[in-house]
Amino acid sequence: MNLTDRGMALGLRALNRFAGLEVIDRIGARGPSERVVRVAAQRGFQAASTIGRTFQPRSGGGQAARLQPDRRAAGQFDLTPTDEQEMIRDAARDFGATELRPAALQADTDGRTPDGLLARSTEIGTTMLGVPEAHGGAVEERSAVTSVLLAEALAHGDLGLAFAVLAPAAVSTAVGLWGDADQQATYLPAFVGEDVPAAALAVQEPRPLFDPFALETTATRDGEDWVLTGLKSLVPHATAAELFVIAARIEGDGDPRPGLFLVEATAAGLLAAPEPAMGLRAAATGSLLLQDVRLPAGALLGGGDPAVYAEAIRLGRVAWAALATGTAQAALDYVIPYVNERHAFGEPVSHRQGVAFSVSNMAIDLESLRLTTLRAASRADQGLSFARESALARRLTADKGNDIGSQAVQMLGGHGYVKDHPVERWYRDLRSAGVMEGALLV
Repeated sequence: MNLTDRGMALGLRALNRFAGLEVIDRIGARGPSERVVRVAAQRGFQAASTIGRTFQPRSGGGQAARLQPDRRAAGQFDLTPTDEQEMIRDAARDFGATELRPAALQADTDGRTPDGLLARSTEIGTTMLGVPEAHGGAVEERSAVTSVLLAEALAHGDLGLAFAVLAPAAVSTAVGLWGDADQQATYLPAFVGEDVPAAALAVQEPRPLFDPFALETTATRDGEDWVLTGLKSLVPHATAAELFVIAARIEGDGDPRPGLFLVEATAAGLLAAPEPAMGLRAAATGSLLLQDVRLPAGALLGGGDPAVYAEAIRLGRVAWAALATGTAQAALDYVIPYVNERHAFGEPVSHRQGVAFSVSNMAIDLESLRLTTLRAASRADQGLSFARESALARRLTADKGNDIGSQAVQMLGGHGYVKDHPVERWYRDLRSAGVMEGALLV
């Protein structure tokens, strides 16, 4: 699919943002972009109202549309972004700088996502990268690397708000990857317009040392229906979401196994409550209580295949590593000028060996996290096993992400502890990234 077709899929608002980027001129796409803007303006867009929105069951008419693996890098590990990836990354970095970072402090204080932010995020097509082109999405080939670049760029603005913006994309990606034809026809059209529904992937449960492969939320058969019972925690947009993908242990249908279920917010027995946490406050996290929530047989994603659930967990770990990478980069970018400009004893504090070595270690740890994350995403794109690489990325997110956040606070001294500087918020969010499971996909 050429650049013009991709731009048309992303829509008028996205192209307006892209048009201001220097990369458009560098790759010689100024003319095609302007033509797409004119065509999109003539065609217009339709947006559904979120008030009383219902997802009407639709027939997919046969086979589900599947994103194909990106085979361009088969046999090699190439970190050079394509022209399209560079354009998406730069647009996301611009969105993070102009939309996320200025709103981050107030959003963290309020514990809620700013009004209209999800709608504005359609400018960069966050939910469309996981939607097959047959359903109005932006891509023919699956690209976890593109999603990693997008997530890292957004998290450079703010991790909490990036989480809020990308949460609906986890649902559209899950349906795009594993939904059957009817599921895709029913739910994916809502994710390709400007009025994207708040949605969330709920895996986490409220207990110490949570293991996503040992779920306590259960799904049991009752005739042709499924009945879900359990409790989920740290779910983004919990009290405002219209659609959830909920992880549960399938029982009474062969051997117990984990699975993913599509659950609309209007389902009887589904209750939500705010659950503010130490970090990720801007994503308005909450808990979901499932009290015998009855779902039709068609609510199960991927036929309950354990391999689908395992892939979801691994893709989620890569996504959290990408967010941690972006925020760690923001911390490093903030610390370097600070230690160079801050003077003590007649010289910049960066001249002190202890400070210089600490900043160097931050940069080294950041690069290890970034390279491991990209390697995991690259192998996922090639259809290769990435269980080991996703586990390494998860470990580095928990250890090195936390260390970078802590060192950023340390380098600012007393200033690092107050909200006048963003590093204390980034530190809290980086700690959260190291314990979260699910909620995101690449």
